Amino acid sequence: MIALAQLPDLPVRAALGEITRTVDAAGVAVLVAPPGTGKTTLVPLALADAGKVVVAEPRRLAARAAAARMAALLGEPVGRTVGYAVRGDRKTSKDTRIEVVTSGLLVRRLQNDPELSGVDTVLLDECHERHLDADLLLALLLDARDGLRPDLRLLATSATVAEGRLAELLGGAPVIRVAARTFPVEMRYLAPLRGERIEQCAARAVRAAVSELDGDVLVFLPGAAEIRRVTEALRSIDADVLPLHGRLSTADQDAALTPGPRRRVVLSTAVAESSLTVPGVRIVIDAGQSRVARVDHRRGLSGLATVRVSAAVADQRAGRAGREAPGWVYRCWPEHEHATLPRYPEPEIRTADLTRLALELACWGTPDGTGLRWWDPPPAGPLAVGRETLTALGALADGKVTARGTAMARLGLHPRLARALLDGAAKLGADNAAEVVAILDDDGLAGSTDLDSSLRALRNGSPSTTRWRRETRRLAALVEGPRGKTNDPALVTALAHPERLARRRSASTPVYLMAGGTAVELPPGSGLGDPEWLAVAVADRPPGAAHGRVRLAARADEQLAIAAAPALLVTEEQVAWVDGDVVARRVRRLGAIVLHERALPNPPGDAVRAAVLDGLRKSGLELVRFSAAAQSLRERLDLLHRTLGDPWPAVDDNALLANAESWIGNARDRASLSRLDMTNALRVLLPWPAATRLEELVPERVEVPSGSKVRLDYSGDSPALPVKVQEVFGWTSSPTVIDGRVPVVLHLLSPAGRPVAVTGDLASFWASGYRQVRSELRGRYPKHRWPEDPMAAPPTRHSIQRRS
Repeated sequence: MIALAQLPDLPVRAALGEITRTVDAAGVAVLVAPPGTGKTTLVPLALADAGKVVVAEPRRLAARAAAARMAALLGEPVGRTVGYAVRGDRKTSKDTRIEVVTSGLLVRRLQNDPELSGVDTVLLDECHERHLDADLLLALLLDARDGLRPDLRLLATSATVAEGRLAELLGGAPVIRVAARTFPVEMRYLAPLRGERIEQCAARAVRAAVSELDGDVLVFLPGAAEIRRVTEALRSIDADVLPLHGRLSTADQDAALTPGPRRRVVLSTAVAESSLTVPGVRIVIDAGQSRVARVDHRRGLSGLATVRVSAAVADQRAGRAGREAPGWVYRCWPEHEHATLPRYPEPEIRTADLTRLALELACWGTPDGTGLRWWDPPPAGPLAVGRETLTALGALADGKVTARGTAMARLGLHPRLARALLDGAAKLGADNAAEVVAILDDDGLAGSTDLDSSLRALRNGSPSTTRWRRETRRLAALVEGPRGKTNDPALVTALAHPERLARRRSASTPVYLMAGGTAVELPPGSGLGDPEWLAVAVADRPPGAAHGRVRLAARADEQLAIAAAPALLVTEEQVAWVDGDVVARRVRRLGAIVLHERALPNPPGDAVRAAVLDGLRKSGLELVRFSAAAQSLRERLDLLHRTLGDPWPAVDDNALLANAESWIGNARDRASLSRLDMTNALRVLLPWPAATRLEELVPERVEVPSGSKVRLDYSGDSPALPVKVQEVFGWTSSPTVIDGRVPVVLHLLSPAGRPVAVTGDLASFWASGYRQVRSELRGRYPKHRWPEDPMAAPPTRHSIQRRS
């Protein structure tokens, strides 16, 4: 192969002997080495002396770059001793002993050949990045090694020190650590100004760095869109501004990785964090953001979300500035916020759409992933959602993979896109279906929101045409189908995402309702006009927005929607509580989109009753009216329940709503609910035979010494008796209710009916309180009786003294 002494003097070179001996002895090992130590390019060369090595990289760009670097060290072209294979591109030969592949491609190979015939060692690079394909690959390799290939050697590499769990997964594998040779790095924090976008802040940092410092600049930005905007902002800078991301052509990627005659500013996504080395970098500018896969199961939206980087990623990025000489790092956030960054990036398996993972697991023979050793097991809920999607696509039946599912998996696409390619090819021709699927798989190819317009631009020649045509040819070759049939981007899109078929809510709005139930808005200037129907390819939901946002779509119509999504077509009778009342109708709908409806004249009684109950649960007891008598009965029952408990029922709002089925009678709509006799409704709840003692326990009225029967007030915490002072002369003991358990509080009134005293102890009131009341009111009401001794005076209901 090559003598170790001839390899570049990178930090890992001194450890190559230990690495090969450890892997030979243990069969598994973990190598912890920061970026720039040579682990990706030197270690495979050393391991290849013991047989064929397959290196799994998380990204296509990193796979090609690693193969090119190793081939250059050997003085050979790529494809001889060192080759690579990524989706749509492969350079290998019969002499290839080191093959660099993407993690997803190696998963496919493992599915086709679980023994990995002819492979002696697998090197899993950059495990710390926790990509979904990489986590799955690790689980499948461990399973294969436990059964079919116990001799398969595994070396997992990580750029961070979180190696404990990884070593545990590998059965207590030995850990080898290699430290980086680094130079001092000066940290500077440059927070965005008020209202300044993150790419504007990054461009400001570039200008400051270029004017003050020496060396090439590496700028980390979250995505290709931000890279384009920063490139435009730096148009006048005295340096070569070069983009670096996975959507570029190989030539453009190589340009960013190759030193040039002028000073360079390389604008990169996360691809340059660990797997790639950009030479000449002395200055790193970190925007502090990255793009990660996210799925919103409730709204049916998935895609890439922009999140803050973790502290581990920020440290990795900063380390790039000190690889060759002392360097500088500009962080585009306030220094005090750095301590609030998450420690490590969140594993993709916890946040991403798991439909593709579910298909791979089903192909492996373990649909729920049990029995595999996971770094983090797939969450049960999202995995179940993925299996439901696969069942709807025909990829699973009774939880097991079908022949169609196996065919879909072999395409190496997301199952939705695989379905669109297979079925679209049969309907429209392989070429036409492949043209659209290529864009759906890489929406960066689309130049606008209008899918039809983007497709025409690619056909006529655009900066992305070459890449698109290459992918189109590759996809078309994977499927069978007639050539040259009708082109229909909306149909292909709908085959991939039937739940994203959308109809405009009204003629005056840009808001559409998708079949999955989510509302999305067509942005101004989309070029799509205002069609009634859309086939939405890509949609997201900006933070704080009321609706989702359409990012890529094609014009459609009802006929296409029905043809593309027959499984979503339902004709049903609906009896439901809608907008405050019972609505009964016969509906034909596509998912959540109502196509046609008409009133249902005689809806089933049980359905009406269920709708009324639903309305009560939604709107509460405001739908019914409590008369004074009903309210009084409710208050008396409430006191009984609070005092005695069972069998007396609770009558608070929640309890009444929970028992509504027993008291709503024949109510069929809002109007009949408002007419319910709630006194009778409450009496339905009375327990038998205890109900016979209702009036005895909580009487409506109490007879006072004057002979009047005065109504008790049960509305407060304790029952109250409002009565004029003259009517209770001589009464010494306060009344009680509920067999003497609850005393009644007397609200003693003046002749005018105004309260003058509140007491629960009449004897005490006559002894002390009455004297003050008498002195205050005798002059105000001179015609009324105010005896000095109320205990001896006869009680009277008459207000004015009668002459004898």
